[in-house]
Amino acid sequence: MRLLIVLLLFISNVSASDFEREKRWADQTVDAIMDGDALWLEANKHEFLSIYTEAEEESDKALIVVHGSGIHPNWDQIVKPVRVEMTSRGWNTLSIQMPILANDASYQAYAKTYPQVPGRLLAAQKYLIEKGNKTIVIVAHSQGATMSSYSLSRDQQHVKGYVAIGQSSNQQNPEVNSALALKSITIPVLDIYGSEDLPSVLTTSEKRKQNGRTNKNYSQIMIPRANHFFDGMNDVLINAIEEWLKRYF
Repeated sequence: MRLLIVLLLFISNVSASDFEREKRWADQTVDAIMDGDALWLEANKHEFLSIYTEAEEESDKALIVVHGSGIHPNWDQIVKPVRVEMTSRGWNTLSIQMPILANDASYQAYAKTYPQVPGRLLAAQKYLIEKGNKTIVIVAHSQGATMSSYSLSRDQQHVKGYVAIGQSSNQQNPEVNSALALKSITIPVLDIYGSEDLPSVLTTSEKRKQNGRTNKNYSQIMIPRANHFFDGMNDVLINAIEEWLKRYF
């Protein structure tokens, strides 16, 4: 009964993304894209910006790149470096716009948008499959990682692997808690963060590791001297991701 009440309260508080802000980001972003092609996918009766970038050599493997709170799929920190650089390492990439809220929205407030996340990830997967990709891996940062964990704990049908960068697990609502979600994810998972990461990432790393142990293909690594955005350490981050990908794919 208590769980039902929690679920009903969660559903009743579901909030849509700030579509006007998404549009403003898209207007600013599309003309600035130097690598890849802008396209529009649809989920929950809403079109959202995505950027598809083909690998330098023909490939049937693709990464879905997922950004963090309130930003866009061509963000200079982590998102753009991953989506562009990984194309030289044998992977097509599709970076997608996730639900966003007002600039002053708290981390916890984003939980209300999580029910919109599976639709966007499924739309991305469908597009990649139609393009001939057979191996799909999600690479997600920060809030994007908690969103992806939420979605993957419910459906992993077309996704073969998952890289979570700077993932926290301090969500107050158990329905969207990332550490709890890890118990339900069975595909290979890389949980990667920096030694100078946000407190919410550092203090929950052990909790994530403990819950990840239910998955024999879960691994966690900490990158020395890296902050939450891996400033100045893009090569270290991308090399770590590539090394992990080679192990499984």
